[in-house]
Amino acid sequence: LFCFHFLFNRKTGEPPLINGWIPYLGKALIFRKDAYKFLLDQQKKFGDIFTVHIAGRYITFIMDPFQYVYVIRNSKQLEFHEFANKMASKTFDYPALSKGKFPELKENLHRIYQYLQGKPLDLISDHMMKNLQDIFEWKCSQATDWETEKMYKFCCSVMFEASFVTLYGRVPAADGRKVISEIRDKFMKFDASFPYLAANIPIELLGATKKVRKELIHHFLLQNMTKWLGGSKVVQARQDIFEKYELLGDYDKAAHHFAFLWASVGNTIPATFWAMYYLLRHPEALAAVRDEIDHLLQSTGQKRGPTYNIHLTREQLDNLVYLESALNESLRMCSSSMNIRISQEDFVLKLEGNQEVVLRKGDWIALYPQILHMDPEVYEDPKEYKFDRYIENGKKKTTFYKAGRKLKYFLMPFGSGISMCPGRFLAMNEMKMFLFILLSHFDVELAENKAVRLDNSRMGLGILLPDADIAFRYKLRS
Repeated sequence: LFCFHFLFNRKTGEPPLINGWIPYLGKALIFRKDAYKFLLDQQKKFGDIFTVHIAGRYITFIMDPFQYVYVIRNSKQLEFHEFANKMASKTFDYPALSKGKFPELKENLHRIYQYLQGKPLDLISDHMMKNLQDIFEWKCSQATDWETEKMYKFCCSVMFEASFVTLYGRVPAADGRKVISEIRDKFMKFDASFPYLAANIPIELLGATKKVRKELIHHFLLQNMTKWLGGSKVVQARQDIFEKYELLGDYDKAAHHFAFLWASVGNTIPATFWAMYYLLRHPEALAAVRDEIDHLLQSTGQKRGPTYNIHLTREQLDNLVYLESALNESLRMCSSSMNIRISQEDFVLKLEGNQEVVLRKGDWIALYPQILHMDPEVYEDPKEYKFDRYIENGKKKTTFYKAGRKLKYFLMPFGSGISMCPGRFLAMNEMKMFLFILLSHFDVELAENKAVRLDNSRMGLGILLPDADIAFRYKLRS
């Protein structure tokens, strides 16, 4: 009765409200358990637009992918950055980027993302390639015959170190590699609590998380960072900006650097795992991607193996259509990001087909692309991994349809519009390069015959983690 009382007490033009019977929590528990199934069930009952009460928030979900464009283009009335900044400052322990205290800091930091595009992206990608090769060369020196490791742990170790060295520089101490692995271990402990912090649970209730976060931030204090050699222009530019703000303390600056590290690897590590896992589970996919890699090396006169330096241009990376398709297919299956916008005023959102949604100031609007990614009308057999799903006649396939109409948005692992991940080009390059070096250097196979499933605890927050690790083995290719 309580639920239906609210359903029928809505203003004209407001979507139906799904309230739940638990005060404040609303539908939070059932949403957290399986957001995908919950939203599909509501769509069957209420249609493509409905509002859900989740932990004190009223979130209006737009389920029809043809309507996404109307949400994305209204970036003035439907804002994202303020929400993201509040969440990040609380999660990573730096002061909110208020205009009064830190004028133009947000805009200045945003401008720096130019270092992750165009020619500067080529430079940082070259450094990443070199660092990945150094790490794999070190792995080769350890591997005389078949070596067995846990796959998630392996991806985490390689990607964390390569990203850290590429962005922040080398730790010149004799035990530099050990220092980075200590930072990585703390990072993983913090990362395990990330979903709870994102859900606004006080850090004091999360065991040792507060202590671990403080230790991690201390690694990024200026006196430590100045010792690291060969850092990236993007991190240097961030440092230069922070120096201009006297009200930003040393700890606050370090916390910003730590947040940037999390943004760089928090989703890339699990995405790399899934790309590798699906390739190893599907021998025909592995063979096609490996053939494409071998062909590129042959045609450019480069030799494979740990003692040879491989160089790839952006164009060459982009032309690896089977590698990119396999990567996109794993992203389609493992990404679960919720694209959030917050209404800045009382506002009528006009949609296709003369539909209107009445929004109140402070209301949340959400797109949930996982529904689109798993839609059998858009993707035939969506639960099946098809490594060549994004290839047509040997070229990249970019046209997908629903109800006979071409979709503007069909794959959204990196968000949309103003909330799109600025590091997406670097992330894609990193994952391609990881797989390129792995498959050109090693024979790789699964050492366990078990299925790894998605852990749903991060639904809505990006790339889902695996529910278990799995052993694989590798040896140098003959």
